[in-house]
Amino acid sequence: MKWLHNFLRGTITLVVTGAEPERFLNSCARANLPFWAVDRRDPFTLAIIVPRRCLPQAQRIAARVQCDLVEERRFGLPFFLVRFRKRYALIAGLALFLVVTAIFSRFILVIDIQGNQTVTTAEILSVLRQHGIRPGAYGPSIDQRDLSNRMLLAMDELSFFSLNLHGTRAEVIVRERLPKPNLIPVNQGANIVSRATGIITQMDLFEGQALCKEGDTVTEGELLISGLVDIPEAPYSNSDLGTSLHYAQGRIYARTWRTIKAEIPLTAQVKSLTGKEESRFSLNLFGSRMKFYRNGGISFSMYDKITTTKTWVLSDGSIMPLSLQKETFREYEPQTTELKLDAAEAMLKEELERELSARLGPEGEVLRRDFVTRMVDGKLELTLLAECTEQIGKTVPIDQAGEIASPETIH
Repeated sequence: MKWLHNFLRGTITLVVTGAEPERFLNSCARANLPFWAVDRRDPFTLAIIVPRRCLPQAQRIAARVQCDLVEERRFGLPFFLVRFRKRYALIAGLALFLVVTAIFSRFILVIDIQGNQTVTTAEILSVLRQHGIRPGAYGPSIDQRDLSNRMLLAMDELSFFSLNLHGTRAEVIVRERLPKPNLIPVNQGANIVSRATGIITQMDLFEGQALCKEGDTVTEGELLISGLVDIPEAPYSNSDLGTSLHYAQGRIYARTWRTIKAEIPLTAQVKSLTGKEESRFSLNLFGSRMKFYRNGGISFSMYDKITTTKTWVLSDGSIMPLSLQKETFREYEPQTTELKLDAAEAMLKEELERELSARLGPEGEVLRRDFVTRMVDGKLELTLLAECTEQIGKTVPIDQAGEIASPETIH
């Protein structure tokens, strides 16, 4: 700290020459003139270091004791700045730099999202931008408590939101809301019906009254487990006690057969590039776009647009609000071409496999599959015949009277 203090105020190394240079040191001590680093070079010469502001007083003392005083070295910030006293442009540039740094340090340059797992960072940044929080926003104008409330109202997936400003970096900390448990309604009944036709291979009953058994053949929409359970009668009693309402639960696995069809024309429109293209450049700074072109129209009637963005990224991975964008427009002409039969068939098979997987669900399994191909009116038609094992139970609510209240599935 002593070195920094001397650097800021400036120091001068003085060489004192005389018949009795010790008289100079004694006079400086009596006058309370600070000095240090005394170096005796010979019987008539010594060197000391004094503060810059004490130079006139040291010169007066040297004249009084009849010693010669020579400046040997100047050190410190004042002597460095005095070199630029006539370089007005440099001084103005330094002053402007300090002002710009002081102003821009109050704007947000980087937004750091922490704590999200299922909610993507892009989704959070998009909602923040809707509320005015983006690179280039003025930090002191942000009401952090109000922003937290608005973000929680806008995003139901979040249970906690906090924004902390650290200079030009905005730190966003979120906590995601826990998923709601799948609760069974206490006062609501439900049936389990079949969502496909098949032969039951396994039946696990948890709640309700089973109306079928393993080996039975059921059709789509048939009632499998009833939520209306008969109340058992007392021994030696002929009275009917009626039924009680339950929320039927169970898993029914069946052997099913699925038939899915898809078709595709053997001719298609494709793009043929002409080789002509146009490029445009723009600069995005703090969310504002500066275009480096005048005309906004494109001379091509049909074209593909390719956008390439290069963003300024710091060494620690922080993305700065400065990016260069290039838009390339490539002209093309539509042409009719014939699809190869093998390629068209492969596309249809892939589409049918996806559709079958979606219908079977995560617990479904394909035991056997066959494809039937035929041509119909210039189109390739592919039929998938699949033998499967799947869970066919579907939960449907019922009202108090025992009638189906809604065809929607309750998950």
